[in-house]
Amino acid sequence: MSSLIKYLFFFFISYSFAQLPEGFVYAKEVIPDLDVDLRYYSSNNFVGQPVKGYKSHQLILTRQAAEALKHVQDELQNQNLCLMVFDGYRPQQAVNHFMSWARDLNDTVNKQRFYPDVDKQHLFKEEYIATRSGHSKGSTVDLTIIDGNTGDPLDMGSDFDFFGEASWVNYSHITDAQKANRRLLQQVMLKYGFRNYAKEWWHFTLKNEPFPTTYFDFPVE
Repeated sequence: MSSLIKYLFFFFISYSFAQLPEGFVYAKEVIPDLDVDLRYYSSNNFVGQPVKGYKSHQLILTRQAAEALKHVQDELQNQNLCLMVFDGYRPQQAVNHFMSWARDLNDTVNKQRFYPDVDKQHLFKEEYIATRSGHSKGSTVDLTIIDGNTGDPLDMGSDFDFFGEASWVNYSHITDAQKANRRLLQQVMLKYGFRNYAKEWWHFTLKNEPFPTTYFDFPVE
C-alpha cells in the first residue's frame, strides 16, 4: 500500500468516526456486519420524530458491550441469523426529550401503535418513561434477531417499544413460534454476559458494565 493510499485510508477512518469518550466505540468498528436500525434517529418511534441527541445513524456502545455483542452475532450467524439493533448508548438529552414528550398529553400521534391500552398520563407511573435510562451508561442495547437471507425480523409477538404486557418476556398469549423466538434471543444474550429486563423482550444490559453509576450526555454523532 502506497503512502498516499495509507494516508487517505486513515483520513477516511478518522473523518467517518468522531472522537468518543474513552471506553466507547462505534459498534461497527467491532462488528462490521451488524445491522442497525437506530429508531430514535428517525421518526419511526413512539415520539414520532427524531429524538434530541441523535445526530447520526451511528450505534455507540462501551467497548466491553460491543465485544460481548460480537460473540452473540457470531453464534447466531452459525444458524444463518443475525442481530438487528434498535438502540445502544442514549444521551441524557434524549431521555429528557422523552420526559417532555410524555408530559404533553395532547401529543398522541403514535398512541395506537405503541401504547393503545395505556393512558399517556400514566406513562411515568407505569414506568414506561423514566428520568434516567440505563442506556445512558453505554452498555445497554435494544435488539432483535433477523433472518440472515431475507433480513426480515423474527416474529417476537410484539413490536419493539410497545408499551404493554405483550412486550413482557414471559407473556403467554403469543404463539409457540413467537415464544421460541423470544427464548432464543434471551438464551444467546444471557450466554454472553447480558442480563434481560423482564418487561421488554428486546432490552439487555451487560452484567459487568464498565460505567455502572455514570450517565453520559455526549451526542450520538
